[in-house]
Amino acid sequence: MFLVTPDRTYGLVAAPRAPEDLTPGTEEALTAQDFTWNSEIEAYTRPTGHGPEGVDRTASTLRGLGHFVLLSYTPAPVGRPQHPGRAGPRPLPPDRGDRP
Repeated sequence: MFLVTPDRTYGLVAAPRAPEDLTPGTEEALTAQDFTWNSEIEAYTRPTGHGPEGVDRTASTLRGLGHFVLLSYTPAPVGRPQHPGRAGPRPLPPDRGDRP
């Protein structure tokens, strides 16, 4: 599984969920699209071509190689946490006793 998304710092990012997703064919296909491995974020990045067409093309390539792909066309906001106000898991609501 891969996440394909634009990023304000890295350009277009293709991030594998697990090391097993980095098959030789996948690495070759991403390298052929001018991606390079960024060990800092453990993902392939490309500084150009991060518009919707680039996202679609990369996702299509990865799907063609048998991967599931999650994608986003919009980079995350800069300077804000991904989940504002969420310091951890929310507590379960109290048991009201009226549920089966």
